[in-house]
Amino acid sequence: MNITDSVGELINFARQHSPYYREHFAEVPGQIALLTELPIIDPDEFWRHSETLDLWPVLTDSAQGALVFRTGGSTSAGKLSVYNREEWRRLVGDFGNALSVQFNPGDRVANLFFAGDLYASFLFIHDSLAHVRVDITEFPFTGDIDSQVLAQSIQQHRINVLAGLPAHLLTFAAWLGRRKQTLPVVDTLLYGGESLFDSQRQILKVAFPNARIASIGYASVDAGFIGSRQRDCAEGEHRMHENHAILEIIDEYSGEVIESCDEVGLLVLTSPHRRLMPLIRYPVGDRACWREPLGTAQRKFAIKGRSASSHRVRVGILSLVPQEIAEVIRRDAACDDWQLVIEQVAFKDVLTLKWVPTAQSPDRADVNRQLETAMLELYPLITQLRTDYLLELHIQCCTHEDLPRHPRSGKCLRVLDLRRYEHKDQEGPDGTADSA
Repeated sequence: MNITDSVGELINFARQHSPYYREHFAEVPGQIALLTELPIIDPDEFWRHSETLDLWPVLTDSAQGALVFRTGGSTSAGKLSVYNREEWRRLVGDFGNALSVQFNPGDRVANLFFAGDLYASFLFIHDSLAHVRVDITEFPFTGDIDSQVLAQSIQQHRINVLAGLPAHLLTFAAWLGRRKQTLPVVDTLLYGGESLFDSQRQILKVAFPNARIASIGYASVDAGFIGSRQRDCAEGEHRMHENHAILEIIDEYSGEVIESCDEVGLLVLTSPHRRLMPLIRYPVGDRACWREPLGTAQRKFAIKGRSASSHRVRVGILSLVPQEIAEVIRRDAACDDWQLVIEQVAFKDVLTLKWVPTAQSPDRADVNRQLETAMLELYPLITQLRTDYLLELHIQCCTHEDLPRHPRSGKCLRVLDLRRYEHKDQEGPDGTADSA
């Protein structure tokens, strides 16, 4: 992909003002023509020292006047992501503009995303809704609203659109189901932060029988606006917006750029407008494939699960950091061979943490108990998701042969995402889902 003037200026700016990029681009010539002449970011190197902004070499300036958010992980280890005010306005403006196609005039929207503790989702959606090109009414409840209060408010105020994390929408649907209630007034469910799977859709369809279900868009607190969900997108598909973010799909092991359709690789982003925390060939952590040929305007792509090398894994409202898990396993099991398997079974997310014992490993049953305790301490949300019947956690001692490896490189896959991201439905021009 050719480098535009704006990207060229960004590269020079990052070299001059960011110690990280100065070193990262040390072997890169002063003048280049293609993005592929630049190295892809190593997320571990990129995020090192990000928990202390004054010491983080990625930043091109101080964080004075910036917005600071947490990207996930445990409270103590969560990485910080920063935007200056102009970058934030552009982010929510472009996202809100693209989001307009999801609404009809007069829609009443419940914002059920989470706020507080440096979470970005509620503020991001709230600010984005202010830029929607349709007259809508927002009810900014947050994700902490009591289910009974929410149900009453939906009826009282004729709220017809719910926007939130899949796990929260499913928890609310389960609450309605236990009371034999449905909410036909809700005609649209917009989810974000995590993929939604077929078994979960069935639960939502019972509670909200008239609802169209769609992604609110593809974004993350670190990468920003990645892609928009348009009415011609099937489940898991989004469209690229070149004026906001340049996307590439890269073979995870050869490093070659993939341009053909339906060939899965690592999704890499370059943001032409991020200056305070530049993102130049940054892996967003997901695998993806193109759905339309090279040269198509707003080229469509499909998300195909988390990358095995992702620095952060989302499972519902839960963010898992493989580096944190590795440290726990090394401490409690005295081993470095492990794998986190993610599956969808009978309406639940199932996490299986596999580990291979060594001669130094303690008793296996003791290790299993210690690892489970450590995971619950590191990620307290697991307990809540278990209580809500949305997640199972299993600890499994295994052999090396039980850890699937990449067929070409032979490397162990730290994260094995076995969830199915395809969905049979595709939205028609009128916004309704065709029957499967």
